[in-house]
Amino acid sequence: MEYKNLTVRREEQVAIVTLNRPDSSNALSVELMRELENMALGFRDDVETRVIILTGAGRHFCLGADLKDPEHIAAMSMPLLERQRYFHLGPRMIRALRDMDQVTIAAINGVSLGGGTCIASALDFRIGAADCRIGYPESNLSMSLSWVSLPLCLHLVGLPRAKRWVMTSETLPADVLLEWGFLDEVVPPGQLMERARELAGTYASLSPIAVQMVKRSLNSLAGALDEAIMHMDSDQVILAQSTEDFQEAIMAFMQKRAPEFKGR
Repeated sequence: MEYKNLTVRREEQVAIVTLNRPDSSNALSVELMRELENMALGFRDDVETRVIILTGAGRHFCLGADLKDPEHIAAMSMPLLERQRYFHLGPRMIRALRDMDQVTIAAINGVSLGGGTCIASALDFRIGAADCRIGYPESNLSMSLSWVSLPLCLHLVGLPRAKRWVMTSETLPADVLLEWGFLDEVVPPGQLMERARELAGTYASLSPIAVQMVKRSLNSLAGALDEAIMHMDSDQVILAQSTEDFQEAIMAFMQKRAPEFKGR
């Protein structure tokens, strides 16, 4: 399958998937999100590929949702039922990435924010360039973290750190996130893909039957209650976007000032 916003290159038993919107810092347009979902589902019947590396073209991994995307803008004025269906795309994309049978590795370059960080958290391993910075800015927009990604953050960094990181919308450096456990390794920027390929080679050399069974089992154990809590997170986004605080957050972002939240 060919993609407009992704490149997929196979190197024997490893596939390298690159978010390819460098002029937009790989921000997630609706089209790119659909392509990511389709890419993940497209590997379901692929028994030759054992490891998938996902990275970003250009300076940054992914700066989250593309707020300038016409489809994102149009969604804001959709009737409620259509908005609900539209907002299901994000969770579907994350589930498709999380549920891939292959071992998955995020090679994080530059900055990763919001949806980009959700994507990284859905994969099995995360290698960060030493100068990368990663965050969840949703609280600054008066929204909770959605896309079934709040439990993923919790599993990786633990309860107190997840609360701090998501509540404050801090963009954290690689060394902190290595200590916290979100990143598995930190390498010099020029060695990011070299190390990702090396790690991929290690996992590709293992028994795919055993490795994939272990992955499915551990994911099921760790996330046994995730869906029970997060099944309505898209509806929470719709609710949050109906508030005065959300409108204030957007205006503050556009005007490059601090928002004044009033709980309305």
